[in-house]
Amino acid sequence: MRVKYIFSSRRTGRIEGTNKHRKSYPLVAREVIRISDIVLEILDARFIEETRNKEFEDLIIKSGKKIIYVLNKSDLIDVNEAKSKIELQHMQPYVFVSCKSREGVSGLRDRIKIEVKKTGRETDRNYERAQVGVIGYPNTGKSSVINMLVGRPVARTAAEAGFTRGMQKIRLAKGVLLLDTPGVIPEKETGSEKRNLEKHTQIGVRTWDKVKDPNITVFGLIKKYPGEFEEFYGIDSAGDMEMLIEKLGRKMNFISKGNLVDVDKTARKILRDWQEGKVRI
Repeated sequence: MRVKYIFSSRRTGRIEGTNKHRKSYPLVAREVIRISDIVLEILDARFIEETRNKEFEDLIIKSGKKIIYVLNKSDLIDVNEAKSKIELQHMQPYVFVSCKSREGVSGLRDRIKIEVKKTGRETDRNYERAQVGVIGYPNTGKSSVINMLVGRPVARTAAEAGFTRGMQKIRLAKGVLLLDTPGVIPEKETGSEKRNLEKHTQIGVRTWDKVKDPNITVFGLIKKYPGEFEEFYGIDSAGDMEMLIEKLGRKMNFISKGNLVDVDKTARKILRDWQEGKVRI
């Protein structure tokens, strides 16, 4: 049975399946996979395994097509440490890139050229050009990667997840066409389970200003990356998550009645800095 996909709503903070346009997003992605010669899967380098779309990967492989794993936001991690991860041994070829620093753009262009040559499409006069599909979770930076590759703002982008609404055809080079798609997440992840909500907030599918109980996600991040937030904010909390919230809230003057720290506002500040890529891990 085919798994259904639903797009995340950036306006309401809920995962919605009623909007007809959003229901069509997975169909657009599937069609792009069908007509593409190779596919770029854009992943968040901080959450490689969590942002993989296994069903789409299976579809691509069964179609006999090559996947290039593009690990975006590499400026936020230790790349050498990330390269030692076991899962990357089974994800070939992969390229680390950063749209912020433009690191890896040449390597990605070269890898695309190599894979396009293998298809024979660029020298086949029966076809206009090779087509390279671009897929990924919301907020992994698909459109930003395309703009970086092309060298100018040709793909629509926004500060929040979910801006691309349909397939965009963009010329990368002579004989090579990029096909941008909207970001989709599996329906199995659209439930209200804490695990899914926390994952989508960490990735940025649910934005810092819309998510409920941001402190839950923030505590998860602080626990997962001990010391990183203390260093970023210049606060010594001795590893105590609640103390970090308390000290940061007072430092930012996020004080409510009774001289108490506004935990919600402080947590959203941390979450915003995280989602906007200010905190390096």
